[in-house]
This record gives sequence, C-alpha cells and structure tokens, in this order.
Amino acid sequence: MDGVVSLSVGTPDGAVEISRVPDADHRLTDEWAHTSRAAPPALLQPLVPVAGVVPLGELELIEALSAPDIVVADGRKPDQYAKYTIPGAVNLPFTDTDQALEHLGCRRGAEGWDCRDAARVALFCNGVWCGQSPSAIRKLVEAGFPPGRILYYRNGLQGWLLQGLSVWTPGKAESFHL
Repeated sequence: MDGVVSLSVGTPDGAVEISRVPDADHRLTDEWAHTSRAAPPALLQPLVPVAGVVPLGELELIEALSAPDIVVADGRKPDQYAKYTIPGAVNLPFTDTDQALEHLGCRRGAEGWDCRDAARVALFCNGVWCGQSPSAIRKLVEAGFPPGRILYYRNGLQGWLLQGLSVWTPGKAESFHL
C-alpha cells in the first residue's frame, strides 16, 4: 500500500470514513499532547511484546482494517473505547482474556483453549507508553493463542492522532478529528 487519502471501514453503526486532517495548522488536543503519564506502568513498550508478534505502522493497520480475516481490536478499557477509537475497531479489553479468545474464535476445551481456527487480530491501546495491549498479547499467548496470528500497532491511539487520522465514537456513524 503506497498511501491512503481516505478509506471507508465497516462498523456496527454502518460505514465510517478514515481520513487525515486537511488543516496544516491542526494540533493534538491537550489530552494526547502529554509525553508522560501518571497511569502505571507508563513505560515505553517493546516493538514486539512476544516473539512472533508482527508489528504494524499506520498504513499496515489501515490495510488490516480492510482485511476480512483480521479483527482490529482496541485493548483499552471499555470506558476509554466508548469515548472514541480507531474506526472499525472492536473492544477487546486487556482485562478480559476469555472474552477476547471467544471473540477471536478460540474454543475452550478440557485441556485449555483451542485457537487453531482463530482469526488474526491487530491490537492497539493508547500509545508507545501504554501497557494495555502488550498485557493482552501476553495473556492471549499464555492461553494458547498463536503469536504469529497477532499484529501489534504499538503507536496506538496517540500515534494515530499524531498522523491526523480520524477517530470514531461507537454508537455513532460519523468519524471526526480531535
């Protein structure tokens, strides 16, 4: 993929468009302009949190949003997701591994989770300093999810917004720029 001007993605609310802010003077809102966070542990996260996981940039994540065999998942808490997220993302909170495994098509058996037929998943959270999606990734792999079926957008929502890309509030069909 050489570049994207805009892309329409499906959501439970209908199609939502992802586009870049056309205003050259646009700035991140205060909420996303902070370089440090009080929330522990606000530490820089590795590009590959578990061996075999595939890191993504913005274009690769946009490509994943268009792929019918990839679930793009926001690993943040439900209240964070409900405020706004990347258009087309579902919420698979890092705090609920069983919900994530079930949503991705894993089956619970007598000896644990069977994830042989599970969907691929692209996970993200708040940004390079956020440990929510890396925590989710480690929990998924510990439960038996194949690391090679996990894609990780480490830049998270902060990186997405830094690129001037639109976000979406679940329950509303329009996308917007912060």
